[in-house]
Amino acid sequence: MGTIRRLQNVFVASADPGRLGTFYESALGLEPKFRDGERWIQYAAGGSNVAVASLEEAAPATSGLVMVFEVDDFDGLRERIDAAGGEALGLRDMGAHGSVLSLRDPEGNLVQLFKRAASAKA
Repeated sequence: MGTIRRLQNVFVASADPGRLGTFYESALGLEPKFRDGERWIQYAAGGSNVAVASLEEAAPATSGLVMVFEVDDFDGLRERIDAAGGEALGLRDMGAHGSVLSLRDPEGNLVQLFKRAASAKA
């Protein structure tokens, strides 16, 4: 059954990722670790990752912070989410990166579960 391995990432959905990324770089001294144009800017921070995501990339998030937990697999997770009062929203295949299962908790907060592709490194 799918279990949480670690907090993989926290991201903020932004209407202007470039401007927000510049803020985090200037104000907090974060240095980009990975950048996909203006769609996704990822930073290393304290042994984890934080990112700024375009609204398109962050879908189904439209605002706020999103926690992303890494899992070994998705087995049984949809059923557990539903049984606990949440809502599984859908699975997104990200090719060589892996897959993401998006869900809403009982208060409507978006959470994502990330499963690394078999060939991807940790």
